Amino acid sequence: MPDTISSIISPEGSLEILSQHEVSRLHDTSKAGLHDLLRRCSLAVLNCGSPTDDSVALMEAYHDFDIEVIPQDRGVRLKLTNAPAEAFVDGRMIRGIREHLSSVLRDIVYVYNEIQGHQRFDLTTAEGTTNAVFHILRKAGTLKPGRDPSLVVCWGGHSISREEYEYSKDVGYHLGLREMDICTGCGPGAMKGPMKGANVAHAKQRRREGRYLGVSEPGIIAAEAPNPIVNELVVMPDIEKRLEAFVRLGHGIIVFPGGVGTAEEILYLLGILLHPDNVDVELPVIFTGPANSADYFSRIDEFLTYTLGESARERYRIIIDDPTEVARAMRKGIDSVAEYRRSRQDAFYYNWRLTIDRPFQETFEPTHEAMASLALHRDQPVHELAANLRRAFSGIVAGNVKEQGIRAIQARGPFRLQAEAELMSRLDELLDSFNAQGRMKLSGDYEPCYTLG
Repeated sequence: MPDTISSIISPEGSLEILSQHEVSRLHDTSKAGLHDLLRRCSLAVLNCGSPTDDSVALMEAYHDFDIEVIPQDRGVRLKLTNAPAEAFVDGRMIRGIREHLSSVLRDIVYVYNEIQGHQRFDLTTAEGTTNAVFHILRKAGTLKPGRDPSLVVCWGGHSISREEYEYSKDVGYHLGLREMDICTGCGPGAMKGPMKGANVAHAKQRRREGRYLGVSEPGIIAAEAPNPIVNELVVMPDIEKRLEAFVRLGHGIIVFPGGVGTAEEILYLLGILLHPDNVDVELPVIFTGPANSADYFSRIDEFLTYTLGESARERYRIIIDDPTEVARAMRKGIDSVAEYRRSRQDAFYYNWRLTIDRPFQETFEPTHEAMASLALHRDQPVHELAANLRRAFSGIVAGNVKEQGIRAIQARGPFRLQAEAELMSRLDELLDSFNAQGRMKLSGDYEPCYTLG
């Protein structure tokens, strides 16, 4: 049995008094309640540093863990029962972990009580969804009106090689030297490396307000706890709103080697940038990795060009094994973003002008039926094909690491995807290459959660 500690703590930072209704929902163990969601996300945060990304195994290892919200006159306290001992030092919870725990509680309460089901946010429309994303970010304090563009979104895999991790750290270092900040999905691997490198560079440049922003969602938090460097954490209600937060917050995007989840993010991004309304939007995009990642990006590039056309290739640049050039190109690109937005009197802190179609905002539940019905053919506009390909990859991610997806696969077998013959062949080759390179799961033997045909 793992070592555990029981304790009562005060949340780190400001957390307003909760209403009796909010506290009641956090205690509610029914499907309508939030207790199970809070418990799973909190356990992942407290288990920060563990090498596992299997949320089911984590819940089984700490089956007797519990968290209770205790209301008080000046806020709340959290009662933790049988929490992972590594979250504490000499009986006191590590401050960064306490901050992350508080952020999880703040965002769960706000989203489920003020966003979902609230009349002022019509989540069935593009405008309503974008407005909701804005309010969640504002509530979390992530919008910084007084700062010039500097936020680089970094995507990539959690199960990358040591060489790829060190490379991502080196890129982060050179970004930090040029006074750029980092925004990631806040997990390990290519999400941790850039933050770690930038942290050292910011210290050298005496940049005292360096930003290490983690944007996650409950399913990912439960599978991949935020890395310790994250000093701003915001939890979005689902992956679609999380991805929208990335593209509206970021001033540039760097993609490191990854697997299916990274491919999903790439397809989401290109699907948006290929929309006719976004043809002139300034947003630098760079794919990069060490020399041994060249084949990975070559395969990605071939797949994107075949499925989405040459116009997709024009929206990104591939730079291999040159962290300094990546940072210089990104600095130049972000300077162009600043000029573009200044000339149009756009906000630096939130990209309102970007058009995001509903297929990129609607929550996709990767059931067996939904996965089988995806339109995976080229007889449709490229941004719509990108949306459907992204959904397919989203389902594969769920089947790999998310508790609900893992249990669905256990109960009914692998998802079945239908696609036109040539596209199916290309998709199969791409996914096989991910598997051959060990990019499909963090540890253990990989068993595909999908079949094609």
